[in-house]
Amino acid sequence: MAVNILTQTTCYHCGNDCDKDHYVLDDKDFCCTGCKGVYKVLSNSGLCNYYSYNEHPGATRTHVEKRFEYLDDPSIIADLVDFTDENITILTLYIPYIHCSSCIWLLEQLNRFNPAIYYSRIDFLKKQVNLRFNNKEISLRQVVELLVDIGYEPLINLQDVIKKQQTGAGDNLVKKIAVAGFCFGNVMLLSFPEYLGLSEYEQTFRHFFGWLNVLFSLPVVFYSGREYFQSAYINLRNKILNIDFPLALGIAVLFLRTLIEVLTHAGAGFADTLCGLVFFLLVGKFVQRKTYYHISFERDYRSFFPVAIQTVENGIEKPLPLSALKVGQRIRIRSNEIIPADAILLNGEARIDFSFVTGESAPVTKVWGEVVYAGGRQMGEAIELEVIKPVSQSYLTQLWNNEAFSRSQDNRMQTFNQKVSKYFSIVLLVIALGSLVFWLPVDVYRAFSAFTAVLIVACPCALALSTPFTMSAALSVFDRNFFYLKNTAVVEQLARINTIVLDKTGTITIGGENGVSNNAQLSSYEEQLIYSICSNSAHPLSIQICDYLQGADKLRVSNYREIAGKGITAWVDGHNVQVGSQSFLTGGVDIAKSTEVHLMINGRYAGYFSFANKYREGLEDIARLAADYKIYLLSGDQDRERKNLLPYFEGEGYMLFNQSPQQKLDFIKALQLAGKKVMMIGDGLNDSGALKQSDLGIAITDNVNNFSPGSDAILDGRSLRLLPAFLKFSKDSITIIHISFFISLCYNLLGLSYAVSGRLSPLIAAILMPLSTATIISFTSIATHLAAKKRKLS
Repeated sequence: MAVNILTQTTCYHCGNDCDKDHYVLDDKDFCCTGCKGVYKVLSNSGLCNYYSYNEHPGATRTHVEKRFEYLDDPSIIADLVDFTDENITILTLYIPYIHCSSCIWLLEQLNRFNPAIYYSRIDFLKKQVNLRFNNKEISLRQVVELLVDIGYEPLINLQDVIKKQQTGAGDNLVKKIAVAGFCFGNVMLLSFPEYLGLSEYEQTFRHFFGWLNVLFSLPVVFYSGREYFQSAYINLRNKILNIDFPLALGIAVLFLRTLIEVLTHAGAGFADTLCGLVFFLLVGKFVQRKTYYHISFERDYRSFFPVAIQTVENGIEKPLPLSALKVGQRIRIRSNEIIPADAILLNGEARIDFSFVTGESAPVTKVWGEVVYAGGRQMGEAIELEVIKPVSQSYLTQLWNNEAFSRSQDNRMQTFNQKVSKYFSIVLLVIALGSLVFWLPVDVYRAFSAFTAVLIVACPCALALSTPFTMSAALSVFDRNFFYLKNTAVVEQLARINTIVLDKTGTITIGGENGVSNNAQLSSYEEQLIYSICSNSAHPLSIQICDYLQGADKLRVSNYREIAGKGITAWVDGHNVQVGSQSFLTGGVDIAKSTEVHLMINGRYAGYFSFANKYREGLEDIARLAADYKIYLLSGDQDRERKNLLPYFEGEGYMLFNQSPQQKLDFIKALQLAGKKVMMIGDGLNDSGALKQSDLGIAITDNVNNFSPGSDAILDGRSLRLLPAFLKFSKDSITIIHISFFISLCYNLLGLSYAVSGRLSPLIAAILMPLSTATIISFTSIATHLAAKKRKLS
């Protein structure tokens, strides 16, 4: 109800002043129905503890009414969403009002407002929310209106503002750096007379300069450094000691001690150290963010290597870089390949596995003219599509990191920095309190000076910067060498590996038409039948057969079915055609002495193709790793090449053949139970389970669209020869982090030797803290590139 009041009242939700007519609910005042509505939603959902995270978090609601009517238009919805079917819609919205942890907390609780919203995930740096909801129970318009109701109106722009990120409010990092830099420069100027010494006649300037320094410190602490206090406070509420806690503690102690010393005329304080600390921390954050954005830009489409997709022009297939794929082009997707962009189905029977997008593995059938969304995997015959949207790189990146493929063992990716920082705060507090207790019986002033000095000098800023800078540089080196890692944590995991498991076909072998022998007496028409069925498969042996029969015409294929590790069956131009292993076709035992693909047409055995596999360049180099790693071969093929492969492995017990996809996964699991850290390298076709189970899964590929989101990295086939260098470089990167930590520790020990005595001078603090930060940044960047040069990685 509306209430007339005489005094000014503050809105409980947004903190704005209420007008003469305001609204009351549960004895709380609200400036508008929007704020009252969001409070009611929070209250009914049991989420009122949201207000404990942020006193006035909401942005005042503007009246929605018919503002979002356009979101009921199917054509507009199609332009906005990332994926939709008859049940589920997935989209990403840009919300500029995301500014703190309470925003993240609330926006990730949307399913409690409406159960039809299955999940919402926040990318804080990009200010994005990724939503999945049931479109039968809630519409896109209702989702947006719910966001407006709780004070987080999305910025909707049909020109793909979500992905390009060209507009929207930032977190004012540059402004904070500018303020901290301005104050730092002025404080240093005012502090030089103190360092050089003041004569007896100039002592009055000491106090004047001291108060000026305090004034310059205020915006540094309460504006530029505010986020460190916010982060430390929120984490302490959640009983977490992260790296921001000692940083916030150091900033607070520096300011308080400076204020007390200037107020009591006891000294000049540490204003220069304080301003320098915040300035260098923010500059480090800015450089780190730019580095990550640069890497993200480099990896947009290449992180889903291979970069080539088969396009169709005038009936002729030719590979095209994925980055060059444009709207209107016709593409051909074979069985088990990923659809790289939203497209319309033009030809073929589409059975799409959208589990990468939705988590549901049941294939969805699409008919001609329907839209097929990026990220789906074709499970049947080859299909042809026309691209209707450009490759959505940021959305594909989301697919690789989709929660449907998150692993229960992902805590193995804990970095060195995370491990050390967990104990840093505890050790720091123990030393500080120890200094206080030691000097307290002797000299109270000296005791408190020692206590605050320890908190000042033992700054973890160098530690906080060493891992991100090293890993960012390492990731860019891997990218330049066609080895695409999912994130920086994979670098550390790569360094921990002690067991390597290799698939055979398509991984350590490469084929071509020159390696194929035709042992089947096929007529020209029968060659067309075989070519037509094999052209639908992305298996390396199928591709080699197509290369061999490339002059044959393509016939209509239906009821296509490909069984991993066994073969293919389909109806081609009215004939039942089967291609695969001898045991798959006849039920007998494979006794051949070479790799063979057998053929059957209308129940009649029609012969086979045999393959003389050529091993990839660098297999000899991988074999030399046996001194430091256990290396296994895990193949679904027969053991016909056992003797040829024996020189590359320690013994026959290290080569396993006739392995089904499930047996591969079980073998990886058995190694892990034995305490091994396992890296699986496969072609992503029959090895998806093993790749996902392993501690580090690498999908290797050449020029076909074999993408496995269950993997941690994607390796260009031509870079397999660099695997030993990659392993050594990953260890080098960890060594660099350890050395940088040691350097940081030396600086801290040097500073602590002054601090625990209670006689830390402002000059020493002002020199040590920025010097340690600059040293760490320079060392990690230079050392990482020198290590890459040493390993001959461009």
